[in-house]
Amino acid sequence: MCILPVEEWIMQIQENISLKALNTFGINADARFFATFSNTDELAALTTNDLRVPTMILGGGSNLLFTGNFNGLVLKNEIKGIEKIKEDDEFVWLKAGAGENWHQFVLYCIENNLGSVENLSLIPGNVGAGPMQNIGAYGVEMKDVFHELQAFHLQEKKLIPFTLADCGFGYRDSVFKRKYSNQFAILTVTCRLRKKPMFNTSYGAITQELEKAGVKELSIKAISDAVIRIRSSKLPDPSVIGNAGSFFKNPQITAQQFLTIKEQFPAIVAYPLEDGSVKLAAGWLIEQCGWKGYRKGDAGCHAKQALVLVNYGNASGKEIYDLSTEILQSVKEKFAVTLEKEVNIV
Repeated sequence: MCILPVEEWIMQIQENISLKALNTFGINADARFFATFSNTDELAALTTNDLRVPTMILGGGSNLLFTGNFNGLVLKNEIKGIEKIKEDDEFVWLKAGAGENWHQFVLYCIENNLGSVENLSLIPGNVGAGPMQNIGAYGVEMKDVFHELQAFHLQEKKLIPFTLADCGFGYRDSVFKRKYSNQFAILTVTCRLRKKPMFNTSYGAITQELEKAGVKELSIKAISDAVIRIRSSKLPDPSVIGNAGSFFKNPQITAQQFLTIKEQFPAIVAYPLEDGSVKLAAGWLIEQCGWKGYRKGDAGCHAKQALVLVNYGNASGKEIYDLSTEILQSVKEKFAVTLEKEVNIV
């Protein structure tokens, strides 16, 4: 039940609110209208209004770029809570509010000896972004631990459950980014965690980092700590330098395309996929085009990871976007490969 009548919830809507502190790029953009919600009733009340403007659900603000002010209603998801909903001999199912910080959720799992998400440590953003983006790192994706979610249809004002199949997960993709873009607010996400973890250390530099740290007995905490150290060494802290993590997806091309490119660029970094296609390292492609460490004003390409575009202080969203467009064009001209943005552009 609503604690306040609908009319009073609508009165909670503020006008002309800065979103600079609510996006990890630190872009200075304003929302025409703004409010927060911490349960379904509040969200329903806030979307039952006569503003007749676009509505945007905001989570941790870690995977978007504002290219200007948002002339609509921004609703910040602050649904919290983590609860065990069931378990058996092998698994525990945890339901988390979409407004929970993702990394804190991972740490909660580790503290409770629940495996499967340790490789996803230190990914910025909130739990709700997990299935929306199908977040992934070091050989693990959200789809590997996902059980179900509850979402609120913003127009029909009703709760709809989504199973693994319903979400249509792809590489950093889901139905919420395409088919159902801007139609739903994800409220809760349920993950299936292992009581007896299956360690995944084959991807990236995890094994080397574990050896470097002198780890004798493998554990989910040891893997999490290794991932945190690796990510911290490569990626800038958004609280220090504005960024949204990887700005571009690693492109997937056909085996024939790969052979053609490899003839001209023998050192190209690539990973064969099960379906016969090849995934290229977008960071390597961008670096070969000379962008790594590039800076123009306060917009730049990070010195340690070319996949990450950064705001060194007062860059506008348009300046970051224009830089990304130049990078896309140069990679296409040099390699005949079209990169795709991973970050959502608003």
